[in-house]
Amino acid sequence: QQLIDRKRAVASRLASISSQIEVQQQQKKNLLVNKNRLEKLFKDGAATQKQMDDMNGSIDLVNKQILSINTQKQGINDEIQAIGKQIAQVEEAIKKCYIINPVNGTILTKYAEQDEVTMFGKPIYKIANLDEMKLKVYISGSQLPQIKLGQRVEVLIDKDATKHTKLNGTICWISQTAEFTPKIIQTKKERVNLVYAVKVRVKNDGTLKIGMPGEVNFK
Repeated sequence: QQLIDRKRAVASRLASISSQIEVQQQQKKNLLVNKNRLEKLFKDGAATQKQMDDMNGSIDLVNKQILSINTQKQGINDEIQAIGKQIAQVEEAIKKCYIINPVNGTILTKYAEQDEVTMFGKPIYKIANLDEMKLKVYISGSQLPQIKLGQRVEVLIDKDATKHTKLNGTICWISQTAEFTPKIIQTKKERVNLVYAVKVRVKNDGTLKIGMPGEVNFK
């Protein structure tokens, strides 16, 4: 606010300077008119050389005053531009104080509380877009030829002990290398030791939660 007030004050000085220039320009115009008259009188012998010298001196003085005022005007314009740059820098600094999320989503974990001072570069919260989630499943090598990227699949989420919620999904990633079956995965074929990881993109209708188990039926 101080910079804005200062800029306004300097701008008011600029308006005053502009008025002074107009006054001096008008005075110069009047002197030139009088000089033309005086030159005619001088030719007719009705005016002296001193009068001509005084007139030229007055015009020179006005020209110097106009030059001086224009110099002041340029200085004021430079000052206004400098203040404008300072205001822009302050506004940019203020803008950087606002936290802008890279995505629309839900805060999963908070690492800092409101009004708490934190270090530069330190995360303040973890956010995720839960409108669309990915289910990671594992398939055997024999199932690998049956699937492809972009394939539509049926995702099953446990609703209760006997029922499932069915959702549509799309295969968005298939691992190129096999890995040993993770311990947390229960496979129907216990003899399968090596599996391939597959990620399925699923639209979340609000029922899906992070870490929730699920199954996939390949259509």
